[in-house]
Amino acid sequence: MGDPEALNRLMARWQKPLLGFAYRYLQNSADAEDMAVEAFVRLYQRRDRLRPDSNVAAWLFTTLANLCRNHHRWRMRHPADAPTSVSPGADGSHDEPSSDPGPCTILERDESLDELREAVGGLPHDLRVTVLLHHYQQLSYAEIAAITHCSERGVETRLYRARLRLRERLGSLTRETSRA
Repeated sequence: MGDPEALNRLMARWQKPLLGFAYRYLQNSADAEDMAVEAFVRLYQRRDRLRPDSNVAAWLFTTLANLCRNHHRWRMRHPADAPTSVSPGADGSHDEPSSDPGPCTILERDESLDELREAVGGLPHDLRVTVLLHHYQQLSYAEIAAITHCSERGVETRLYRARLRLRERLGSLTRETSRA
């Protein structure tokens, strides 16, 4: 990281995935942006400590996951300071399909997505991070293991446990979806 342009290249490469992860974890664009920027600031501050063979992506996601967890804990202890509305995805993505469905379909889908977001948000930190990295960042078990500091088998177990909890929590939603 001795190259002055190295941080700019890293930011260009990892800014969108980090923002997407942070937004899905925190459900707030401003907080997600702050946490992603803080991860890059910490990378810059600790650049001299990183070895040339370091997995920078794993380091960034690990740092960001810890920042998000700490920020989420702070928000839980200070609910009066919490934002009142959730804005669209910080990564620029939308959960809407390209065709124009009817209003009832849109309402049902939005309610389902809200339930899913709430259910994922209710998972313990280790399960939530694993789900977000696997399903939204499309990282492999090996990459997730490097970020979460557990084995690939541990990643598989965490995903299994997370899916069980999500199934329990979203039981009514999955039954309604299967009927439709």
